[in-house]
Amino acid sequence: MLFIKLLLAHLIGDFLLQPNRWVIHKEANKIASKYLYLHILLHFVVTMVLLWDFDYWKLALIIAISHYFIDLGKLYSNSLFRNKAIPFFIDQLLHIIVLYACAYYGNLIGQTMFLMALIDWHLVTAIVFVSFPSAIIMGKLLEGMSNKIELDHKSLPNAGKYIGIIERLFVLLFIILGRWEAIGLLITAKSVFRFNDLKESNNRKLTEYILIGTLLSFGIAMITGIIYTNS
Repeated sequence: MLFIKLLLAHLIGDFLLQPNRWVIHKEANKIASKYLYLHILLHFVVTMVLLWDFDYWKLALIIAISHYFIDLGKLYSNSLFRNKAIPFFIDQLLHIIVLYACAYYGNLIGQTMFLMALIDWHLVTAIVFVSFPSAIIMGKLLEGMSNKIELDHKSLPNAGKYIGIIERLFVLLFIILGRWEAIGLLITAKSVFRFNDLKESNNRKLTEYILIGTLLSFGIAMITGIIYTNS
């Protein structure tokens, strides 16, 4: 349970509460970026709020300090990688390792959480993960492909991202309810809406890009749902 709360705090601080302008500013100014320090402070605050126990302040501080050095290492090593997704996933892996170590230590010393015990933290974490964090992860995975196709810029800003978030939330809901057949109907409905656009564009690369993105989106949501239902 402690690890789940720490992971949720990380997802909120690293994805939901970090605007893209912060990321751009950090990449440009690195250690001199004011948003780097604001980002670390935000992580500490969110972690403390979710844990809701001042006895955990040392764990929250360790996580915040390690987050600072891991992010700093990513900022200065980004230029060494041609594929920018690699440092992103290394960065996230290191964060998760730190969170797991802190959770293990917290459980080892016998600290137990009493407040907000009725909240299903596994479900909250699953919902948060399939929203913006999954959208960003998919963007990193599909970044190389998106540069090779001509996207329709007449569409609404960020429409694809929000459609993906909504569809993953639906998939997660259907899995929790045990209605797997509804996922097939959702895929069919999306295919029908996309058919005319793909037919008119006659662009094979765009078709393959959308297909891969759809399968990846549904796959992430399904894996998350399976993990949650078996947790």
